[in-house]
Amino acid sequence: MTGQQLKNSILQMAVQGKLVPQDPNDEPASVLLERIRAEKEQLIREGKMKREKNPSIIFRGADNLPYEKIGNNEPVCIADEVPFDIPESWEWVRLGSLVSKEIRRGKSPKYVTKSEVYVFAQKCNAKRGGINLSLAKHLDMDCFRKYPEEEYLQNGDIVINSTGNGTLGRIGYFQDSDRIDSLIIVPDSHVTVVRIITGLFKGYIHKVLSFYQPFLEKLGEGSTNQTELKPSVIANLLVPLPPHAEQNRIDNAVTLVTPFVDMYGVKERQLSEYNREFPEVLKKSILQWAIQGKLVPQDPSDEPASVLLERIRTEKERLVKEGKIKQDKRESVIYRRDNSYYEVSDKIETCIDDEIPFDIPDSWEWIRLGSLFQVNPRNNISDNLDVGFMPMPLLSDGYGSKHSFETRKWKDVKSGFTHFADGDIVVAKITPCFQNRKSAVIENLPNEHGAGTTELHVIRDNTHLLHMPYFLLICKTHAFIESGMKHFTGTAGQQRVGKDFISNYLIPLPPLREQVRIASAAYRIIQTFDELLA
Repeated sequence: MTGQQLKNSILQMAVQGKLVPQDPNDEPASVLLERIRAEKEQLIREGKMKREKNPSIIFRGADNLPYEKIGNNEPVCIADEVPFDIPESWEWVRLGSLVSKEIRRGKSPKYVTKSEVYVFAQKCNAKRGGINLSLAKHLDMDCFRKYPEEEYLQNGDIVINSTGNGTLGRIGYFQDSDRIDSLIIVPDSHVTVVRIITGLFKGYIHKVLSFYQPFLEKLGEGSTNQTELKPSVIANLLVPLPPHAEQNRIDNAVTLVTPFVDMYGVKERQLSEYNREFPEVLKKSILQWAIQGKLVPQDPSDEPASVLLERIRTEKERLVKEGKIKQDKRESVIYRRDNSYYEVSDKIETCIDDEIPFDIPDSWEWIRLGSLFQVNPRNNISDNLDVGFMPMPLLSDGYGSKHSFETRKWKDVKSGFTHFADGDIVVAKITPCFQNRKSAVIENLPNEHGAGTTELHVIRDNTHLLHMPYFLLICKTHAFIESGMKHFTGTAGQQRVGKDFISNYLIPLPPLREQVRIASAAYRIIQTFDELLA
């Protein structure tokens, strides 16, 4: 249950007479209504209030059903209109019968930089309840003179947003403590004011209208872009009226629990946010554990990564001699000495301890990604061969390795596109695709070759000595994404990660068999988790 649902449930119990017990010693609401009608007559005689043209009187008939007499018309049964049952000591009454002034809106304001009067606008009704007059503007004094004194907001006035979408029907309860510098406040033409007559607990009526708030927007009329809640609709609302003493008990009870309900709402929203973020946080953590050597145990019988690196270097030298790849002019070698890490590149030795992000197992090695792989290679195949063409929409987001492709002739895609082959890793380099982890290990291409958008980086293992799904995990880690975002280039509307970032990115290299175990475990856990959430 959300905080708002709990609040609505408490208000529903309150207005149905289920929140506090009835007291048989309470004066019934019917007697209270007679006093209110007498008071209204007195206000009319004193010229402080106008007589209603068609006053409403609701009563129970001999059949125990509610009837309403409007003006001089015959009573009509309104059982179909009454939304729920109420205790016998309660009465149904129209809201318009409970006010000391006509329910209406304010006037269209003319604003100035500074004056002695504030204008209460819709935005002053805060989203989560309460009044926020820091958002109010000052009213031009010539415009203010059009307001009779009875239109100034008074302590206990109920203010209702009456036009527009999104805030229509929002309820506020104005109190003198909301004022700024004790200045006069008047409503604008988008706010309806309800002033409850003396003899009722205004806080109780406010809570009744707060209960109705979710339904008030549905009562709006007009176009999709501009709906309005007419004052006559508000005045016609049916109010369940308890005895005077019970109004007080209900008001006190709701007021007492409201801070706890609000606290519950905060915790519920925090929990919802946590639940929403938890799958993403868990996946990030799984990948982080994976590349730190914490997801699966090390096997002392595994050939260490240092030996794997020697084989890779030997194989690359062979491929260079055969003319299949080019010599890496900036070959990087990273090693450990005196408990520190050093890198030799261009025959220059540098300590790189400040670049090492975390500790790794003894059987692992640190290495630049470009020292293992060829970044953004070019394919060389015949023009009429069918290949896979993969525009960006065919590369899936997320932590998996999903993609599809269209079959094209190589001559139609070989120029101006990114080249890749089966077994390559492709990584989106543009925003927001990069942040959304659009990356995959390519497989099942026609004739094992393909091309895609130029907004991809391609990572190729020419030695075929590495397990590519492990390195795809690295490309999906939060650390890789965050670091790449710091190296974005281009305009704000279209930023991208450059080739240098990919080539220079420092990665942890496990033994080959551990690469396989890590990738298998990580993808299995993520897939299982996704299935549980589906």
